[in-house]
Amino acid sequence: MSMREETSYDCVVDASVGIKLFVMEPLSDRADALFGHLADDQPSRLYVPDLFFIECTNILWKYVSRYGYDRDAAQQNVADLSALPLGGISTSVLAEAPLELSLAYGGTAYDSAYVALAQRLSLPLVTADEELVKRFENSAIDIRSLDVWPS
Repeated sequence: MSMREETSYDCVVDASVGIKLFVMEPLSDRADALFGHLADDQPSRLYVPDLFFIECTNILWKYVSRYGYDRDAAQQNVADLSALPLGGISTSVLAEAPLELSLAYGGTAYDSAYVALAQRLSLPLVTADEELVKRFENSAIDIRSLDVWPS
């Protein structure tokens, strides 16, 4: 086994993980550690469907409008998020699979887009959404909670 395989943190991440880079929530330290692997000597590859960016933007909008999160900080967070070296994949190539996954397991097509991408790339999906983990726990689909993902 190569060193790359032994230390690989390659995965698909969803917005519930990405937002933790900017908004202090439980498991923010775990998200920081995961995204920190983008700067390793042999960087990990983190993938997202392109809706990831607008979902994170929407979460930041909610924090500004509902909780008084600083507007300038939110705008900087969006810029910082956009600058991350993530493997963004167009949802147009995933459109059919999320419908099938949503119909089979419940949940939104948005959540299922992350699942479909993970399946397409044969990588685990890392999420902080425990409901998503539970929804797929009896399937062969590799979805892991951020709190148990190695850091």
